[in-house]
Amino acid sequence: MPTGVAIRDPRRQLFAAAERVLLRDGPNALTSRAVTTEAGCAKGVLHRHFDDFDAFLTELVRDRVARLDDQAAALRAAAGTGTVTGHLTGALTTLFESVAVAIVGLVTSRDELRARLRRVTPAGVPLLTEATAVLAGYLTAERTLGRLAEDADVAALAPTLIGTGHLLFADRTGAPPRAEDVRRAVTSVVSGVLR
Repeated sequence: MPTGVAIRDPRRQLFAAAERVLLRDGPNALTSRAVTTEAGCAKGVLHRHFDDFDAFLTELVRDRVARLDDQAAALRAAAGTGTVTGHLTGALTTLFESVAVAIVGLVTSRDELRARLRRVTPAGVPLLTEATAVLAGYLTAERTLGRLAEDADVAALAPTLIGTGHLLFADRTGAPPRAEDVRRAVTSVVSGVLR
């Protein structure tokens, strides 16, 4: 590996490399060596910026959770426009076509990572828990606007949608679900509360 070459944003470069390894090879292949090799840097770069590999993974997951803020803002801004089903289909596709499915596999397979993440997300599965809150916020906005029934149980609908989306996209090695399959699943979850 080359040394003495400045890296502009090593954290971002390492996170991007970790995502590529996760998407291509899955959580079991994610090692510090695999990340630094993918990033094209010396192994010491990772350890210069993170206490250990689990600290790196914890920050990777937290960074991906933070990215949900933009999606949440866009989804809330879309409330009252288009179709509820269309927005939910798009949100689930955006979430699960990304590295989210691999991140969930990573979190569930690494005890130390899960323990560290519990300090911030004490319940549920990190990333999925926050994504559920994003959908709940959107559904609440739509209910307030009268596009969902007044008695729509947002607290039940949001995790149902996340679970459904996760199952649809869970096969990392197969083809992703078709848009119409995602829309059909979303419609079956929310059809009873749409107005």
